[in-house]
Amino acid sequence: MRPSPGDLLIIDGRASVQFAGDRALTFRVVSVCDRPTYAGWVWLTGYVINRRGQATAKREVYVQPARRPPPHHQHLGPETLQCYPPL
Repeated sequence: MRPSPGDLLIIDGRASVQFAGDRALTFRVVSVCDRPTYAGWVWLTGYVINRRGQATAKREVYVQPARRPPPHHQHLGPETLQCYPPL
């Protein structure tokens, strides 16, 4: 599923290796770019969100999204952005 403006995501190493380990971040999507990319990848513009829920930096990130629905289809917080294994 493609992220949408307003989504709150956790971007970690499954989305792109540059966000592995302690480089993972919580990200509020502002826009999703329509420019051509490799299949399954997308450019997102948004804000890094700190533990207090405050925006700390505007960033553009290149990630491979694949959302998992939350348990019981209830919104329980940020969704995790992960990547599919290569085909």
